[in-house]
Amino acid sequence: MKRCIVGGLAALLMAAPVIALAPPAGAGCVYGGPVLGKCDGPIQPDGTWERCVTVAQLIPRGASSYLVPARNCQLMGPGRPPADPNFADPPVNIAG
Repeated sequence: MKRCIVGGLAALLMAAPVIALAPPAGAGCVYGGPVLGKCDGPIQPDGTWERCVTVAQLIPRGASSYLVPARNCQLMGPGRPPADPNFADPPVNIAG
């Protein structure tokens, strides 16, 4: 019984980052390339939208270093050139 509880808890802890980094409903996403994924929110009335880019971040832990997903979001749109090149492509909203 204890093994089932520990196994279930371990599975829940492993799934938590994936759930936390899931794109919002209705977002347009592309995966792969130099980043793990890019997701755009809906276009607002002023023509802007939020783009979130997920990259792999190295966490040094001696001989057991590991990669974790790190998410960064910026406002995109007309007259708002992205400072980070990971945000620049494509220059239009992915969702349409």
